[in-house]
This record gives sequence, structure tokens and C-alpha cells, in this order.
Amino acid sequence: MSELPITDVREKMAEAGNSRLPGLLGKLGKMTSIRDTEVLEQSLLRTLGPLLGVLDTSLYRTDEQQNMVRVINYHRSKVIEADGVARMVERVEEVSRLNDLPAEVIALTDNVRLLGKPCTRKVGKELLVAYPLFGGNDVCGYFVFQRDREVQAAEDATIRGVLEVFSNYYALLDISQRDRLTGLFNRQALEGSFERIWRVLGRPDHFAEREDGRRTLPGENYWLAVIDIDHFKSINDRFGHMVGDEILLLVSRLMTQTFRSSDLLYRYGGEEFVAIIAADNAKIARNVFERVRLAIEAHVFPQIERLTISIGYCQAVQDVLPVEVLSRADRSLYQAKQDGRNRTYSYHDLLASGVFQEQVCAEAEFF
Repeated sequence: MSELPITDVREKMAEAGNSRLPGLLGKLGKMTSIRDTEVLEQSLLRTLGPLLGVLDTSLYRTDEQQNMVRVINYHRSKVIEADGVARMVERVEEVSRLNDLPAEVIALTDNVRLLGKPCTRKVGKELLVAYPLFGGNDVCGYFVFQRDREVQAAEDATIRGVLEVFSNYYALLDISQRDRLTGLFNRQALEGSFERIWRVLGRPDHFAEREDGRRTLPGENYWLAVIDIDHFKSINDRFGHMVGDEILLLVSRLMTQTFRSSDLLYRYGGEEFVAIIAADNAKIARNVFERVRLAIEAHVFPQIERLTISIGYCQAVQDVLPVEVLSRADRSLYQAKQDGRNRTYSYHDLLASGVFQEQVCAEAEFF
């Protein structure tokens, strides 16, 4: 068989690349029409998986200290229907237990972080491949997949290009979900978190079967707290709004430092904040919120010196609407204010002690 001249080979490669270009541009167009960061992450995996000819792709997110905070897995599989027609089925899942991540993935992503470039690792007869995600000049996550062959130059260019578009657009979306003063997530981001958490709570695999046949939540449960700065209005009245804004910024940063990297913190409005945390039980949840309250109480602030916060919190459960969980936490906060402020109150403790009576919220809206 005669070989093609090198110029013909290049032309055929260019034609093959051009034939894929409209499809890729279309996928990028859909990606940049998304207005939600979580859906954008899923779209990235849906875009790159088929382009690379792999059924499984993953996205690993890290915080500023390079701790893993989120993992999303995307899987495609072929299903044969009863009439013999084959179709592709997609599944996207978020890993809730980050302590059990594969050791080979951790070792590979550590190398990617140190080198700041893609790395591969042999796993059996296949290659595990990881690409860095950048936020500014820092690595903020990894795109990971596994297959039986090396990444070719054209594929490498495609992956890098798609990841760059994704990172730039993600940064724009992230800014839109941040409070301008404190940099914390805003109310818009809170609504998105509600949808994601209640979806996790509703998954069948989120429950474990006990010997008595009852279902319990394994591992992480979610808890929502409403946090308010005590006597904040008097601070604005006495020292002015510039000092008030400085206090809001300091309190935000102290809380960010004290909460764990996996906890979510939002500025809900004015001097009020919302935190969502994962904790195995009520005791751990209370310890997390109390640690934050004590950190604020112990800090020496400029001009005003001492400041306290009050906290009301409630467990998030799948059969109670998010708006009602938020309302229960808010009622607990109000009770803490009434009882003298600088306190951490649990809705379930107040219910058990008879301070509260059970109420049901019939509304379906978040806010």
C-alpha cells in the first residue's frame, strides 16, 4: 500500500479537525449560555467526555488550602430498550464522602498541583489523566479521566482550550453569586445550594437500612444556621457606615477562617448571614457553630473592641421545604436574641424543651 505524501496527511488531519469544530463550538456556546456554576461544571464533563471517547469523567474542586471540597462524577452508558433500540444514558453524581477518594487520584492530582501541568499515571492497563483547572494563577481543581491510550496533541489542545473557556466563564458566574462587600456567597447562590442539597437528601443511596427496617442518614447530615451581628444598628449610629462596613468585612473573614473548608457561608442581607454545614450528628453541628460564636466574641475589633453574634440553626431534612428550614433557624435566632444575645440555639432543642411548638410551612417558594 502506498503512503500518502506528508502534505496530504496534514490536509486530512486538518479536515478531520475542521469537521469536529462546529460540534465543539456548539457545545461551547451551550456551556456559556448557562447561568449556574453547578450546571456549568456538569456541562464541562458532558462536553469533554464524548470528545475524548470516554464514558467516565470527573471534576475535583479544591479550596485555597488545596483541600478537596467537591467531586463530581459523570458517567455515560449504553442501554438496550425492550424494542432493541440502543440509547445513551447519562448520570451525574456528587461525592459526599471526600475522605474515601481513590489514592491514585490523590497522588496524581498532587503532582498536577506541584507542576501546574497535566500528568498521567498508570492504573492497570489504562492511563489515569488529570488536567489542572486554574483560578487566576492558582490551581483550583482538576479534570480527570481514564482511558487506554495517551492524549494526542490535537486532543490536548482541545482539552486546554475548553478548560480555559470554562475557567474564565466560571469566574464571571462566581462573581455574580458573590456579595460585593464581603466576597461571601449571596442570596442567589443560597437558592442554588438549597436545590443541590435537597436533591442529595432525596437520593435513595443517601439512606442506610437499619436492622429494625428503619432508614437513617449515613455519614453527613446538613444543618442550616442564621447568624446575626448583635447591636449592629447601634454600631452604624455611633461610628458611621464606613466603620459598619469594616465590621461586616472583619466578621465575614473571621467566620470564613473559623468554619471548615467544606462549610458554605452566605451574606443573607445587612448584618445577617446564613451558613450550611455537613455534620454527622447534632453534637458536632453545635460544636461547629459554637466555635464560630466564640471566635467572634474573643476578637478585638478596631474602635468598638468587643462584638458578639447570635446563632439559630436547624437540621435540613428532605421532607421539609427549604423555606421552612430557614424559617425554623430564623425563629431560633430570634429566641437567642430575646434571651440576651451572644447565644447558639438549636431549633430541635427548643422544640424538645417546649419553647417551640411544631409548625408546618405551606409555601413552596424559597424566599
